Amino acid sequence: MKNETRRLRTVKTAHIMITVENDQSPIRASRLGFSSFRTFPSLSDKVITSQFPAMAEASRIFHSTLFPTLSLQLSQPCYNSHVYPSLSLKKAPRPVQCSVSTSETKSTSSNATQEVPWGCDIDSLENAEALQKWLSNSGLPPQKMAIDKVAVGERGLVALKNIRKGEKLLFVPPSLFITADSEWSSPEAGQVLKQYSVPDWPLLATYLISEASAQKSSRWCNYISALPRQPYSLLYWTRAELDRYLEASQIRQRAIERVTDVIGTYNDLRLRIFSKYPDIFPEEVFNMETFRWSFGILFSRLVRLPSMDGKVALVPWADMLNHSCEVETFLDYDKSSQGVVFTTDRAYQPGEQVFISYGKKSNGELLLSYGFVPKEGANPSDSVELPLSLKKSDKCYKEKLEALRKHGLSTSQCYPIQITGWPLELMAYAYLAVSPPSMSKLFDEIAAAASNKSTIKKDLRYPDIEEKALQFILDSCESSISKYSKFLQASGSMDLDVTSPKQLNRRVFLKQLAVDLCTSEQRILFRAQYILRRRLRDMRSGELRALRIFDGLRNIFK
Repeated sequence: MKNETRRLRTVKTAHIMITVENDQSPIRASRLGFSSFRTFPSLSDKVITSQFPAMAEASRIFHSTLFPTLSLQLSQPCYNSHVYPSLSLKKAPRPVQCSVSTSETKSTSSNATQEVPWGCDIDSLENAEALQKWLSNSGLPPQKMAIDKVAVGERGLVALKNIRKGEKLLFVPPSLFITADSEWSSPEAGQVLKQYSVPDWPLLATYLISEASAQKSSRWCNYISALPRQPYSLLYWTRAELDRYLEASQIRQRAIERVTDVIGTYNDLRLRIFSKYPDIFPEEVFNMETFRWSFGILFSRLVRLPSMDGKVALVPWADMLNHSCEVETFLDYDKSSQGVVFTTDRAYQPGEQVFISYGKKSNGELLLSYGFVPKEGANPSDSVELPLSLKKSDKCYKEKLEALRKHGLSTSQCYPIQITGWPLELMAYAYLAVSPPSMSKLFDEIAAAASNKSTIKKDLRYPDIEEKALQFILDSCESSISKYSKFLQASGSMDLDVTSPKQLNRRVFLKQLAVDLCTSEQRILFRAQYILRRRLRDMRSGELRALRIFDGLRNIFK
């Protein structure tokens, strides 16, 4: 899958390794699913209870218990669906502790340009045309679309004929899917992984590498040759680049955790399986770099097919479709035609690019998995994570912490804010943060509401401390805004002088992506700041009027 919009689409990125040290980051509250949120436009207290896709839930990522220290989260374009595969392996070894390092070793320096020996440049039409020919010879029915260079994304599917709204397109048969049940060119490799009960995601990552290394002896040779040699993904940003360009955004921490988890997954497979079968899994083929590539492919292309009992699959041809925030159609298996299809939600003319939706994802999520940021204001599902924290100086700090931990939360949480509102869970956390000792009996109730696991009424309100809660949120909001402002001000003079023109182009590209992301996220925070200030002003002016009326009545009765 590729992007809806890329500001500097002609710039190619160099291949960068990311190194390993110690850093274990907690799972944040934004990983929760928020069921309702407070809306802005009317400036009222109206609460709606529609499903709100939190930044980490909108494309939900999977949890791995591959080993206790890791919670591997792999976002993928499930087209309004969610994948929750388990990565638990039987008889897991002692935890492998690893993370991304800010330092760079000789083998993984920031100037490293090691590339996998398969795949192609992201805009290669030659490989794409060979894929299209192979698919047709392998059973793909005649299509109303063809691969071509496009203005939005390097390659895409364009209409060959007039396409009506509501028309079903694609019809990719199951024989052309890549799934956990696909036949291996190296049967021994497949048998070993199944013997160890390796779950779908790492199994598919290993399968891709195995088939790629088989080259022309693999039936998937043409497909793999058409895949990008380096998928657009934050997996390919160094820790220094993440720190430099995404210092203001919470997506930076998500990217660090993702890289950490991918590295940990590879290390576990290497220690538990690959090292025991070096003839089947030679290190020159099955290494960290090839796994970074294969996981990058899975993050950006793997889909879940609800009509096939949630089976996850790579679907050649379908994954040439680009994303548009204005489109709501997604892929699924159609039992009547016995193939993967999507139903258009608009008409297309010949030569016009055809789009699908990768899901209701924020701009940060789109950058995380796909390496692009939509134009500012173009994504109605955009959101920004607002960090909130209890103060250690709080007289009830221990009691509040205990209540939070009871419901799976910690002292520091992130909640998503959209341009239209924020989740009620955020308001509940703010209530807990400012609640006085006299409300200690309610700490558990409020913490439950903040965790989205409460069965109590959703529009939980405590009028006596509402003003303090709103001020608490405003303070956090303004603190985040200052970080974005600092980065955006500095970005104009950010030193990009490097000796290699290729590296210069890469850094200009990354900087532009970061500026686009931070601008869109700051925009949401500015809207929240405006609403919060206005709410507080109205509350305080109302209190002042009430006080004056009370004083007037008191003077009358004197």
